[in-house]
Amino acid sequence: MAKKRPQTKGPQSTAGKPQLTDGEIPVVGAREPCPCGSGRRYKACHGRAAAHAVTELVQRPFEGLPGECDWVALRELVPAATVPLSLKGGLPEGVPSVTLATVLPMAWPALRREDGSVLLGLQNDTSSGDLGRDLADTLERALATEPGNPVSPRRVPAEGPRLQDLLDPEGVFEPVVHTGFEFWIPDTENAANASPEVAASLERANAAAIPTVKLTGVDAAYWCETPEKNHLRWVMPHAEEKLLDALARLHAAGETSIGEGTRLVGSFRAHGLMVPVWDLPTGVTAADVEKPAAEFAERLANALATDAPLTPEERRARGGLTNRQVTLS
Repeated sequence: MAKKRPQTKGPQSTAGKPQLTDGEIPVVGAREPCPCGSGRRYKACHGRAAAHAVTELVQRPFEGLPGECDWVALRELVPAATVPLSLKGGLPEGVPSVTLATVLPMAWPALRREDGSVLLGLQNDTSSGDLGRDLADTLERALATEPGNPVSPRRVPAEGPRLQDLLDPEGVFEPVVHTGFEFWIPDTENAANASPEVAASLERANAAAIPTVKLTGVDAAYWCETPEKNHLRWVMPHAEEKLLDALARLHAAGETSIGEGTRLVGSFRAHGLMVPVWDLPTGVTAADVEKPAAEFAERLANALATDAPLTPEERRARGGLTNRQVTLS
């Protein structure tokens, strides 16, 4: 009989190898060996937890940020807008400003301009279920990018900061709505000097932009103009069930109007918040609904403060409102 060979450690042994903590393990291809040194493929080892973290949906990615409702509006409803952002600890050296933009040329996730300033795009596809983490990853890479270059999309690691970790919680969030996308071009230049790709992208974006105006008398309400009729889309911070009850009370009482010929037609559900939508007659401008919207806000506040059970008529109104909800994200 052959002698038994002495047992030796195979290639899967981790003896003598430095052990990495979960937070130090980089993201690699699913079929590659796991960087932790286990000898297993990444997808069967630490990639399993990473995949779960990537696909797990964060319902309210902007919760806790100043202007959460406006973040949702700029992500889902507003074509062209910008907002200056404040970072925790201030701006890094060589970065004169950081600006959130609804869309950037060629759908770039971010852009580091020649002067070092950063534009962060909001309306982009994301690689995980946490939009706040995806945007934070893009922002960090933009701050480290050489001036004059865009930031490319990538698969975001499972671990990393979120926007809430990078932005100043006391910062002011005041969107500026634009009629077009000329803000892509620095003040020191003009559209004629833009690259052919940027110029073509600018032309396409301007042609598709829906005229939009932010109301000044209430928070996160946006008027927009379409060929058939105008609309008011209003992102609200209240809990969905409570808001539906309040809207049902007002609807049953005939108090959801924001002016003659206007009608509450339903709502969107976006990033964990509700967005009631009104149809407005053609010709009704944003200025026309400023006062009626402020008056509606007062009626809504009173309805939200009511805890009485819904009447049969109010329950029917609530059912109608629920049936006319559309989920955007």
